Amino acid sequence: MLVRVPPRTTYHLVPDEEWTATDPSLPYTPAAFGHDGFVHCTDGAADLAATANRFFADFQGDLLVLTLDTARLTSPVRYEDPARIYPHVYGPIERAAIIRLQRMQRDPTTGAWQPPTDIEP
Repeated sequence: MLVRVPPRTTYHLVPDEEWTATDPSLPYTPAAFGHDGFVHCTDGAADLAATANRFFADFQGDLLVLTLDTARLTSPVRYEDPARIYPHVYGPIERAAIIRLQRMQRDPTTGAWQPPTDIEP
């Protein structure tokens, strides 16, 4: 049986307005954390684009990708989906664990969110 080893990085999508409103001196806690009890993440570029198109298809603003180094997180990371693609972080995200911030891009013809080209598939 092949067991998928989680990557060292995972990705979190956040609207630019929400990200900009956070206090950079505090750990990052998404707006939905109080309701969900965890931070939603996605592994891999193709799945990240699929997630963006599923949950942000009609979103008109800028959508950011936070690249998280899971080794720098102090909160538990749990894969609760059978395919082990969508980890949940059960606590705030330390700023030191955010190793990159970039904008998601849309296809100019279809408007669909595109997989970042510099993230492993």
